[in-house]
Amino acid sequence: MSERSAAPPSPFVSRPTASPADAARWSPRRILITNLRTISGRAYPRVIGMMREPSWLFFEILLPFLTTSAFVFVYRALQAPPEYIGFVVLGGAMTAFWLNVMWLMAAQLYWEKDQGNLELYFTAPMSMMSILLGMAIGGLLMSCFRAAVVLIVGTVLYGVVFSVDQWLLLLLVFLLTLIALYGLGMVLATLFLLWGREAWHLTQLLQEPVYFVSGLNFPVARLGVLGAAAISTIPLAVGLDAMRQLAFAGSVHTDGFLSPEVEALILVVMAVTFVAIARFLLQVIERLARREGRLTMRGS
Repeated sequence: MSERSAAPPSPFVSRPTASPADAARWSPRRILITNLRTISGRAYPRVIGMMREPSWLFFEILLPFLTTSAFVFVYRALQAPPEYIGFVVLGGAMTAFWLNVMWLMAAQLYWEKDQGNLELYFTAPMSMMSILLGMAIGGLLMSCFRAAVVLIVGTVLYGVVFSVDQWLLLLLVFLLTLIALYGLGMVLATLFLLWGREAWHLTQLLQEPVYFVSGLNFPVARLGVLGAAAISTIPLAVGLDAMRQLAFAGSVHTDGFLSPEVEALILVVMAVTFVAIARFLLQVIERLARREGRLTMRGS
């Protein structure tokens, strides 16, 4: 073999290469696996963090339970019907999910931007919906644990008696409420990211008013027109109103705003609407970040 034929090819000699379009074309299987890994990767720190930091259990469960207990004692002092004690316990359990939506979903992308991690999300080959879904699943497990503890301890400690005739419908309403709530959380996450520094103030501003208009500690029907507005805009109000009617079937004090079946349909509409809006807004912020670079700068 001649020396010329044995010489290595020159790096300056052009060789046929794949086009950028071919290099970026992934199979549906690879896209699915990547997004599933993204979901598990974003859910992992929330689940493991809860186990590694026992103090979170104290602040996330015991302190909010004191608020629930305070309303229980108020109703007992007023000699309210026993069902109202159950309303408070059920509302205290559902509070965990609203706090998770506001603090660990709505403001999450803004916090990631402030910490300098948002650039990694936009440059990585994965869907932003997968990132938020992983956050939602991780936070959901933590919130379910807190809600279960509040519900069980409150039921045993205060002697709450539930009367459920339609377990399947109750479970369906609960799941639809969570889907609609976390869909709303995804919408708020994108809006807070676009609004910038006002996200922190909006989070604090929305927390207490939603407690009131959602009827966490009393039937939302008592609010009249304001309750109707809450039913039409806040998934927590719809879900709580339906779950109270189903959990205390036959009680004359539930004062449901609408029938549980109608409110389940409202939750379906809310879930589809919020998820669709979130998907659209996420596409908008991805375009702003990747084409204009406006969302990953601290001063933007």
